[in-house]
Amino acid sequence: MIMDKSNTHTPEDSQASSIKKHFLAWDREYTHLKWGGPASVRNLQAYLRPESRVLDAGSGNGRYLGELARYYTAVGADISLIALRSSREQLARSGRFGEHLGASVHNLPFKSRSFDGILCYGVLQHLFQEEREFTVIEFKRVLYKGGFVFFEAFGCEDMRYGGESSDPFEKSTFFRQNGIIYHYFTKEEVRELFNGFEIIELEDVIKEKTFRGEAYRRHMVRGIFRNP
Repeated sequence: MIMDKSNTHTPEDSQASSIKKHFLAWDREYTHLKWGGPASVRNLQAYLRPESRVLDAGSGNGRYLGELARYYTAVGADISLIALRSSREQLARSGRFGEHLGASVHNLPFKSRSFDGILCYGVLQHLFQEEREFTVIEFKRVLYKGGFVFFEAFGCEDMRYGGESSDPFEKSTFFRQNGIIYHYFTKEEVRELFNGFEIIELEDVIKEKTFRGEAYRRHMVRGIFRNP
């Protein structure tokens, strides 16, 4: 589906301004968030040709973007200008280049059919339901037909599930003291969210960890979706 963005209803139209404070929290978060090193994008290579145009949606300080730039024409979009500055510095040190744009993933500043692939890891878990829905609509708009979304987010069986309920209340969505929200997905919820896409892969990834004799569960929901 291709949208006429000039007439598009967005979450800002229907949600109170207090809800949007969780976007502003990311600049504060990235003032002290340390660089975690590069993160692998190997699973994309089975689906995307070299030199494909790939969007890192919610690119943060460039952990994935730097690796994407090794193989693809890489573009990073993030709400935090501090994160984008850090990302530029990291890529420059590694001798790589990726375009950086300040933008929310639910309102992307790109023409329709601009990308062969979208990487979205650890991002939709920090949005409210309506924002998540608009983000997936945007993904469909900016992808070429046959393009892929690579998705990963927290699952509801994760040890970190819980906290102060979000305001306004949404199921399995919590506020942290840093002002960032955390939503925990079920696989069925992700399936419904991406119902306009062909599901290539969709799985629960559960790992058990032991710390000081206590068992802890880490749960991620991971998927690959194709724009038909």
